[in-house]
Amino acid sequence: MTIAEMLAREREAVEKCLHDLFPAAGEWPDRLWQAMAYAVFAGGKRIRPVLARLAHRAAGGDPAQITYSACGLELIHTYSLVHDDLPALDDDVLRRGRPTVHVAYDEATAILVGDALLTEGLLLIARHPEGVGWAERRAEAVAMVAEAISARGMVGGQVEDLEATGQIEGVAGDLEETLERIHRHKTGALLRASVELGAILAGVDGSQRRFFVEYGEDLGLAFQIADDILDATAAAEDLGKSPGKDEAAGKLTYVTLYGLDQAQRRLDEVEQQLLERADAIEGPDGELGALARFVCRRKS
Repeated sequence: MTIAEMLAREREAVEKCLHDLFPAAGEWPDRLWQAMAYAVFAGGKRIRPVLARLAHRAAGGDPAQITYSACGLELIHTYSLVHDDLPALDDDVLRRGRPTVHVAYDEATAILVGDALLTEGLLLIARHPEGVGWAERRAEAVAMVAEAISARGMVGGQVEDLEATGQIEGVAGDLEETLERIHRHKTGALLRASVELGAILAGVDGSQRRFFVEYGEDLGLAFQIADDILDATAAAEDLGKSPGKDEAAGKLTYVTLYGLDQAQRRLDEVEQQLLERADAIEGPDGELGALARFVCRRKS
C-alpha cells in the first residue's frame, strides 16, 4: 500500500466519524454548529487523528475502537487554528484555501467556535472508547492531552512565539534554544500527544511507551520545520493559507534564523532520526515510517 492509499484509508475513517459528531441542521445553537463545521470541514490532512490510529495499530490495538477519541484531537487542533488566525494573534484571512472563521462569520463567533471545539474535543477523549473496561485508559488519555495543550504545552509555546516575534536580530546562538522550545510546544506538543494517545489506549506503558513519545516529539519538530520552509517557498494555492507571513511579521522560525539551506538540512536530520524511531516501534517499512517521510517531504 502506498502512502497515498494509506492516508486515504485513514482519512476516510476519520471523516466519517467527524461527520457523525455534528447534529442535523437547525439544532440549537444552529449558527455556532454551522461555524464549527465550517472550520472543521475546510479540508486538512487530519494528521493528528491519523497518527493516533496508526500508533494504536502499531501497539497492537484496533484503530476502529479509538476513532472518536482520535477525532477529539482534530477538534482541538482546529480550535487552535481558529484562534491563531484571529486579528490579535496571526491576523490571517486565509486558512485551508478559504476565508478564516472570523472573516466568514465574525470575530466574536470565531472565539466561541474555538472555545466550543476545544471543549468538545476533550469531551470526546474523556468519553471514548465507551465502557467500564476503558475507564482507566480514558482518564489517563484525557489528562495527558489536556496537559499537552495547557500553559505547559501548546498554549505556552504560542505565548513564547508571540514574545519572540521581532527578536531575530540577536545573536543566533541566543535564540536556538528558544526556537526549538517554541516548535516542540506550539506545534509539537499536540502531535506528540496524538501518538501517545494511541499508545495509552492500547495499554502501552513503561519504557515501551517512551518509544512512541520520542517518535511523536520528533515528528512534531519535523512538522513545524517543514511548515517554516513551506511558508517561505510555497504558493498560496498550495499552502492553503497566506505564505510569507513569518518573515513579514518577524517570526522566529528555522528559515528566518538559519536560512533555507540550513533549515532543510535540519529537517533531513530529524527525518532520519524519525525513521530510526519508527523502526524501533514496528520494524522497517511500517506505517509510522511512511508517515514520517510524508510529513518531512510534504509540499503543502
